[in-house]
Amino acid sequence: MAITKELFGTLPNGQDITAYLLDNGNGVSARILNYGGIVRNLYVEDKNGVKTDVVLGRETMEDYLNNDGFLGALIGRHANRIAGGEFELNGTKYNVGLNEGKNSLHGGINGFDKKVWSAEEVDGEEPSLKLSIVSEDGEEGFPGTLKVTVTYTLTKGNALKINYSAVTDKDTVVNLTNHSYFNLAGHASGTIDNQILQINSEFYTPNDNECMPTGEVLSVMGTPFDFRAPKPIGQDINADFEQIEMFGGYDHNFAISGRGYRLCAIAKCLENGITMEVYTDKPGVQLYTSNGLPEGIYKEGAKYSTHQAFCLETQYFPNGMKNSHFIAPILKVGDEYNFTTEYKFIVK
Repeated sequence: MAITKELFGTLPNGQDITAYLLDNGNGVSARILNYGGIVRNLYVEDKNGVKTDVVLGRETMEDYLNNDGFLGALIGRHANRIAGGEFELNGTKYNVGLNEGKNSLHGGINGFDKKVWSAEEVDGEEPSLKLSIVSEDGEEGFPGTLKVTVTYTLTKGNALKINYSAVTDKDTVVNLTNHSYFNLAGHASGTIDNQILQINSEFYTPNDNECMPTGEVLSVMGTPFDFRAPKPIGQDINADFEQIEMFGGYDHNFAISGRGYRLCAIAKCLENGITMEVYTDKPGVQLYTSNGLPEGIYKEGAKYSTHQAFCLETQYFPNGMKNSHFIAPILKVGDEYNFTTEYKFIVK
């Protein structure tokens, strides 16, 4: 069990960016940048003992400065979409950064994915990296000075556990997540169409043509969104279902069944035996199948294209401030935002 670090690159302003390698000594290791809290590498030994990097990434620091798709990054203040980039809180209307047409996506123009985080190493039997930032009142239009700590831990049980914590000096909205792109066969292995996915969800929130939830909460039964039983991700990815917007694949929020800290999803690669279980205490999860990932050359010279990976972004439901029956992502003064998501790897 150890943490090592190395210079990853330098920003245009001369600030150095560090890559921290966490190793649990049991076949799982993760390389995390203090820029954007990016998970650049996540290594798992498969059933044949092959060290497999199961997340997509970019090659250089310069590449990450234009990180279209938010590969591996921490997302905030508000993951997913806010319609019109506006919301009302305590009778006051707030306008936040627009970076997806007329809407706000993943925190706006300069979200947490573009921040340099302060890093604290916590070595030991379960090595951790504690990342912290202060988001000032009014940043990207959000109210309140928000103090955020995100802790990555590699557990003895071969999980990458992410704890999100925040406090504010003014009532605000907070919805934090991680945007890692998973390919359990290896980041350079091609599409994830044949990898198996099961989601612990009986309901999903359909989208309009801007990928914004309509406000409905519908049963997954009889739709491409029925992952209650395990099935190949690509089985229904190109299905033509009347009145269902598919966006070239999945980019939809699922209501996770149950309450508290619970199993959210299970993904499997049958070829190499790697299984990933996802646990969380958040109410929803966004399944995204990298439909809009720009084709090109990425880390280690790998060529990525559509459906190269899947994301399971645990979250409050998108656009929650506009739909009163969704759980609102409000953090009040004196309360603590505290949620945990765990990506656990099993090889068999």
